[in-house]
Amino acid sequence: MNDRQNGITYADAGVDIDAGNALVERIKPAAKRTMRPGVMSGLGGFGALFDLKAAGYTDPVLVAATDGVGTKLRIAIDTGNVDGVGIDLVAMCVNDLVCQGAEPLFFLDYFATGKLDLDTATRIIEGIAKGCELSGCALIGGETAEMPGMYPEGDFDLAGFSVGAMERGGTLPEGVVAGDVLLGLASDGVHSNGYSLVRAIVEHSGLQWDDPCPWDGGTLGEVLLTPTRLYVKSALAAARAGMVHALAHITGGGLTENLPRVLPEGLGAVINLDAWELPPVFRWLTAHGGMDEAELLKTFNSGIGMIVVVPADQAEAAAKLLGEAGETVFNIGTVVEGEGVAYEGSLV
Repeated sequence: MNDRQNGITYADAGVDIDAGNALVERIKPAAKRTMRPGVMSGLGGFGALFDLKAAGYTDPVLVAATDGVGTKLRIAIDTGNVDGVGIDLVAMCVNDLVCQGAEPLFFLDYFATGKLDLDTATRIIEGIAKGCELSGCALIGGETAEMPGMYPEGDFDLAGFSVGAMERGGTLPEGVVAGDVLLGLASDGVHSNGYSLVRAIVEHSGLQWDDPCPWDGGTLGEVLLTPTRLYVKSALAAARAGMVHALAHITGGGLTENLPRVLPEGLGAVINLDAWELPPVFRWLTAHGGMDEAELLKTFNSGIGMIVVVPADQAEAAAKLLGEAGETVFNIGTVVEGEGVAYEGSLV
């Protein structure tokens, strides 16, 4: 062997492999709490194994989704309040999966940073594990990338990947017809889209993240970091009861753009804006951003994080089931002949 000394190490270049290994050990208990039937192997291997038969499927169709948290991360980084963004990451993926009729089975994360801070990374991944627990899917793998020179000190980025399954023939949307009722499930705030506009409005207002929130308790940063609501268990319960024709996750594009994605050609929707009250966060953003109602409805969820399209004769029963599953439910409109979304009434 050449005994010439190595003049520089990987750690000298800014990448600490030992810290990465330490992170894996720290998060193993959190990952273990997410285990579910079907998981064959998890963290530590070159890949993770999942047995669909052991999960209870006989003729499954797989569904995959990927997403991020967007510039909401900027607030988390600037305030140090990183505990909820992992839940956001999971929610943005698994809420999409259920819109196809799929049960989320497992989740993988990608965490990239300039310099790995073990405490911060652990808090973030604990949040991811919590989101997985709440949605019934297993955290079975991921990647931690330490990339000096790519991210400023303290900055990080997140991406998530989830795979779900359904029995063949269970795909949503299916059977949507004119006359179907739109049940809106309340959101828990802004969720995880539109934050470039949120940040611009906050900057224009002159407030700082650690200032008291004008519409709620806590600081402005804390309230705006309220995690995205997970609709998985309630939506799956309604779907498995045979009550659901379609589900629409209201993210970027708001009500205006997302609902038409689950409506067949030739069908549109009429939404009654008087059916629910605009949450205070959106009233504040609208007032300080000078937004008109149309901009609000195509940018934010406006208080409705998921729309459940149900047959008219099952609307009452579906609303009851969803309410018992923990959702706040509003009857917000109907499916009609035509195209796009029309609005009646006013939110602002």
